[in-house]
Amino acid sequence: MVRSKLRTLLLGAGSAAVMLAAVLFPVNASAAAPPSGPVAADARGAAAGTAVGPAAGFWSCTVPPGYTYTTTSNTSTCGSSSTRYFVQPAADNLWACTLPAGFTYISVQNVSDCGPGGSSIKYYLRTPVTNLWACTAPADFTYISVQNTLDCGPGTGTKYYLRTPETNLWACTLPAGFTYISVQGTQTCSTGGIRTKYYLRTPESNMWACTVPPGYTYISAQSTNDCSISATTTKYYIRAY
Repeated sequence: MVRSKLRTLLLGAGSAAVMLAAVLFPVNASAAAPPSGPVAADARGAAAGTAVGPAAGFWSCTVPPGYTYTTTSNTSTCGSSSTRYFVQPAADNLWACTLPAGFTYISVQNVSDCGPGGSSIKYYLRTPVTNLWACTAPADFTYISVQNTLDCGPGTGTKYYLRTPETNLWACTLPAGFTYISVQGTQTCSTGGIRTKYYLRTPESNMWACTVPPGYTYISAQSTNDCSISATTTKYYIRAY
């Protein structure tokens, strides 16, 4: 019986020693559970020698190219400038104090944190895509309808229903690289009355078109009412050269 009790005491002491060792000497990182979350992801990338992306935002004395800013503060650390900017890479669905190149916006808000001088405007940035109601019509897009709105600035403004230009589209503008073969008068292209809508076509040889695009000549012409809502004009039988 004495030996049995002694064995029990020794086993208990051994278990306690193992538990103490686990606390004092934890398993190495390779055996630990993998980290999670943005900070852990950056740590894994750095440990593997992978470049970590730019910070989501930081305070700066200037606004670098490709960045916008979301707030400002007074400072004495930026030399001749008394303002510093919280800069971030321009991104979709970001409230920003500027409208960066390559973006449009769908809403604004009056704020006091975009710079000295009191109230200013923040823009809700969006990457332009087809079928988006936007406060601007970017150069690579056309639009097929407009509406009055209070979304786009102080007072009433205009929103545009964006479309990627394509052949056989009725559009409110004539985008670069396209011609048109017919027009119609419409109230869908302006909030202020009748405007022209264009039936777009991709230029190709041996077609009648209302313009002679770059890289084309024409071999015949005719008078027509197809190309203007208010006058007789000329249609051209175009050929590439």
